[in-house]
Amino acid sequence: MLWLPLSFLTALFESLKDVVGKKNLTDKNVFVVAFALRLFALPFLLPILFFIEIPELNSTFFVAIFVGALLNVFITVLYMRAIQISDLSITAPMVIFTPLFLLITSPILLGEFPNGWGLLGIFLIVFGALLMHRDASKNGFFAPFKAMLSKRGPRYMLLVAFLWSLTANIDKICINNSSPMFYVVFMSSLLTVLMIPMVIIMAGNKMNQLKQIKSLAPIGIFTAATLIFQMWAVSLTLVTYVIAIKRSSALLSVLWGYLIFKEKDIRSRLVGTAIMFIGVLVIALLGT
Repeated sequence: MLWLPLSFLTALFESLKDVVGKKNLTDKNVFVVAFALRLFALPFLLPILFFIEIPELNSTFFVAIFVGALLNVFITVLYMRAIQISDLSITAPMVIFTPLFLLITSPILLGEFPNGWGLLGIFLIVFGALLMHRDASKNGFFAPFKAMLSKRGPRYMLLVAFLWSLTANIDKICINNSSPMFYVVFMSSLLTVLMIPMVIIMAGNKMNQLKQIKSLAPIGIFTAATLIFQMWAVSLTLVTYVIAIKRSSALLSVLWGYLIFKEKDIRSRLVGTAIMFIGVLVIALLGT
């Protein structure tokens, strides 16, 4: 059962990454922070290559990882932008929608359909999202959805959740054609290289922030820890179990939002997120 504490450590460092990111986004360019997230993870990831077997790589791997890297560059920036412009306790829980989107994309891409438990999980995720905006429900059934989508932060994070449901398939292709740890190191290195011209161009007149990039080292450390513990856990059990537990980071992010950033309406957000997380567990443990 070592995979269980490893999965919870994954969730913990994922939530801490969000905290550090949001703190720095108050006075730093979003592209600089997104770049730092990838850059400072490398010193902890690259040494892994000395302890694993380097797999033989084929064209399928290189095509998949290049497409995945391009998507993940966009996702990284969008993710950081989401937590920059809205409360952490309202944006972070939106990543829980990824398993729901997988139940939509998997039938299309893989021909896999959810069973009854999967449908129950979908219901719980949607119901939890409604509870997070229960004040808006007084204006009609669809009002909570309108309230959620009217804010750019949650809207951006929903797009991130959907894109993750697509890149999850790319991740699987890459891992099947290499190995979990090698894939993480290779993808992180490729993302860092691809983001160099982007951060130089998009930082614009805030290039002086690149001189202060060392202050962003903790976000890279937490990112590396998240990836290492996640891949370690995945090597011991099913990936769906690990990702389900990883999504408990949303609960932690809601708590950090209240304790660190003094965000409001914490009770409804915490209850709604907890129900959404239960829905994820139902899908992962019973619906697959």
